[in-house]
Amino acid sequence: MTVEFVLTTSIAAPPERCFDLSLDIDLHLGSTAESDERAIAGVTAGAIGLGETVTWRARHFGIPWTMTSRIVELDRPRRFVDSQVTGPFRSFRHEHEFSAATNGSHMLDRIRFAAPFGPVGRITEQALLARYVKHLIETRNRYLRFAAESEAGT
Repeated sequence: MTVEFVLTTSIAAPPERCFDLSLDIDLHLGSTAESDERAIAGVTAGAIGLGETVTWRARHFGIPWTMTSRIVELDRPRRFVDSQVTGPFRSFRHEHEFSAATNGSHMLDRIRFAAPFGPVGRITEQALLARYVKHLIETRNRYLRFAAESEAGT
């Protein structure tokens, strides 16, 4: 079984700005302060690009974990996709889409992941991980919206 959810965030900034900020490692780190996330290998600062990887180390549920993601698709300023290369999930894919809106942009996040450990993992996906991952993405999106809107005029 796989968990999938979609989030849409309206941002009062152009799609290009939102797209670029979404690829910024430093901005991502700012949005994950509660889990003490760090970029420890690959691209560890600034913008990440097509084919590049970043390895994250963080603490979730009191447990340290490491995950390496690669940018597997990139079509600036409309869309990019990052996918887990190694890490705690059986699979993890995050599609980011950006479109112009009347007052700025719509940012769409499509998350699809599967936990390891067979039946126990499937129960954990539904009971805990889906809500937790959704909360992480919502927190990241609020942080990104604030950054994009506060710097939109510059």
